[in-house]
Amino acid sequence: MSVAPMMDWTDRHCRFFHRLLSRHTRLYTEMVTTGALLHGDVPRHLDFDAAEHPLALQLGGSEPADLARCARLGQEWGYDEINLNCGCPSERVQRGAFGACLMAEPRLVADCVKAMVDAVDLPVTVKHRIGIDKGESYEFVRDFVGTVAQSGCRVFIVHARNAWLKGLSPKENREVPPLRYELVHRLKQDFPRLVIAINGGLTSDAVVHEQLQELDGAMIGREAYHHPWWLAGWDAQFYGEPPSALRREEVEEQMVRYMEREHAARGTPWSSIARHMMGLYNGLPGARRWRQVWSDHRLKGEPPAEVMRRAHEGLELVA
Repeated sequence: MSVAPMMDWTDRHCRFFHRLLSRHTRLYTEMVTTGALLHGDVPRHLDFDAAEHPLALQLGGSEPADLARCARLGQEWGYDEINLNCGCPSERVQRGAFGACLMAEPRLVADCVKAMVDAVDLPVTVKHRIGIDKGESYEFVRDFVGTVAQSGCRVFIVHARNAWLKGLSPKENREVPPLRYELVHRLKQDFPRLVIAINGGLTSDAVVHEQLQELDGAMIGREAYHHPWWLAGWDAQFYGEPPSALRREEVEEQMVRYMEREHAARGTPWSSIARHMMGLYNGLPGARRWRQVWSDHRLKGEPPAEVMRRAHEGLELVA
């Protein structure tokens, strides 16, 4: 099980929160471009809390030498995996000549992967789509995986939708192109020695269990972000752990302590951390009022423990 890399969402604070819910789920950074690392603030992009392991760094880029340098940085900073983004369809990413448009150049992707494999001792993995634009040929994704696998990539995380490079927003690209799980299953049949994980449209334990009958892993995106309590059952459901006795309020209390530490160490406002836990009580009576308190900009000057007290005042948020 893993939580997908999501721009503006899976930052270090979000990942710390998710790690409180599941000990074993693999977490991914937001995509970090090679330019941001080679010419920007490396600690800002790569720093993380040791509690976040197992943790993968997702890179965006298409120059083998640059990706190799950034992969080495990832290894030096202590990441457990380097992942190459070959799935993002946004026009901004396309202008940088990486993301989903790289699927049209499997030899270049293979060169990028080989450069990273040669540079680090970590697993180098690829996240990609089943195709680009409206082409529905299975052979397209089969040949992409086959070519890239020859360069040393053993793990492929497959978003089971095409990426339409023109005419759809990134949000629409997660919803409009149809899901075709059967193509991902065929990849596993054709490449039984590779690790094939599936991404896209997975919203329940039952659906994930069904996919794991055919495949090696499942990556969950927005469903995990909007309904984070789902993660609290994953260690028992998918890793054979005893059922968790964790309570939502305990997680919230740990997040309050984390907010206090982050503010003391870096001056981080608690609101930039709290935004990631807005779904913690989803589905319970009083959840809307709880979210309103934690989102109230008038309380930004209050310590987070006081905000938590106010958020629970008069509510019976138990589950």
